[in-house]
Amino acid sequence: MVKLKTAAEIEQMRGAGQLVAACHRELAKRIRPGVSTLELNDFVERYIEEQGGQQYTKGYKGFPYATCASVNDVIAHGFPSPEPLRQGDIVKIDVVAVYDGWVGDSAWCYAVGDISAAARRLMRVTKECLDLGIQQAVPGNRIGDVTHAIQSHAEANGYSVVRDLLGHGVGRALHEEPKFAHVGKPGRGFRLQEGMVITIEPMLNEGTHEMWIDDDGWTARTWDGRLSAQYEHTVAITKHGPVILTEQR
Repeated sequence: MVKLKTAAEIEQMRGAGQLVAACHRELAKRIRPGVSTLELNDFVERYIEEQGGQQYTKGYKGFPYATCASVNDVIAHGFPSPEPLRQGDIVKIDVVAVYDGWVGDSAWCYAVGDISAAARRLMRVTKECLDLGIQQAVPGNRIGDVTHAIQSHAEANGYSVVRDLLGHGVGRALHEEPKFAHVGKPGRGFRLQEGMVITIEPMLNEGTHEMWIDDDGWTARTWDGRLSAQYEHTVAITKHGPVILTEQR
């Protein structure tokens, strides 16, 4: 069942969303060659608690860390590592926090020092896909309008969209209904309603959309070892249009 939120509840959710956004702003200052994703994970856990929130990820279905840290060919759900980041890497950090009983969820892709033109282009197009998807997130549209905007822009630029990892509803829990892949056809799928709060989180791969899971049961990698990028916001569907609760102001 989809849990629609009132305008007052959406306003309450801003606290969690802005805590996550502030955490990402601080992360951006710390990501550089030589820093490990385990150090970044520990910073996120401390920061969220210092701001009066609670991290959500550690312990969720047995996941052992406060963030997902996914480097280069890792699409999502990567384990933070003591291995230092290297010049030219790209890293996706997924932060989930609870504040005042509500969840905020946002992943961001970061360049580690100077990166290749190809990696920078992948990051740019992925962020454009997120923005184009959000523009379609209005009451009366269908989820296919959102996902088609993402898929068509990605494929026009020569990239594939991951099918096996999903967007989802957000509220008091991290994963609520509805759930959806980021590919589709316009006018198809469930209708967007005022009061829905969902993640829009396209994951674009340089090569095939296919993926595999490491032996740890979590780390999702591109099948062909090529780069993957992701950007994610928590978005409320309102009568005034989409409201990005995790917007980094």
